[in-house]
Amino acid sequence: MIDWYFGAPRRALALICAACIAMLAFGMYLQHVVGLEPCPMCIVQRYALVLVALFAGLAAASRRRALQVTGALLGLIMAVGGAYTAARQSWLQWHPPEVVSCGRDIYGMIEMFPLQRAVPMIFRGAGDCTKIDWTFLGLSIANWSFIAFSVFAVLLLVLMFRRGNR
Repeated sequence: MIDWYFGAPRRALALICAACIAMLAFGMYLQHVVGLEPCPMCIVQRYALVLVALFAGLAAASRRRALQVTGALLGLIMAVGGAYTAARQSWLQWHPPEVVSCGRDIYGMIEMFPLQRAVPMIFRGAGDCTKIDWTFLGLSIANWSFIAFSVFAVLLLVLMFRRGNR
C-alpha cells in the first residue's frame, strides 16, 4: 500500500490535490447549505487549501522530478501555514478570550463602510473564530483542518525526500 502511494509521486500529488478540493467543497457545503458562517481564520485556511491543491496539482502534472519537488516544497509551506492557522483557531476555541475580535457581520460592514472598504472585509469572513458550530467525533472543523494540513505536510515532506523513480 505504501509503495502504491510513494512509488508514484504524481499519483500521490494528485491525491493530495483531490483531497484539498474535496475539503474545499465540504467547506462550501457547510457554508452555503448548512449555513455556517466562516470566520477570518477559516478563510485563511481555505486560501491555504487552494494553494496546496494548486501546487500539488501542478507538480502532479509534471514529469520532471525538479518540478515535482518544487511543487511539493511550496505545498509543504502552505500546509504548514494552514496547520498553524488551524492550531491557533483550535487554541482560541479551547481557551476563548474575554473579548472576541474576529470580525464583523456582513450587513453591519455594508451599512457602516463605503462599498470599496466593505467588499474586502466580506472576503475576510465574518464568523466568530472561537465558536464551535460543528463537530465530528468530538473534534471541531479547526481540529480536523489541523489534522488534514499536518497529514498533507508529512506526505509532501516524504515525497520531497524520497529517492528518484525506480
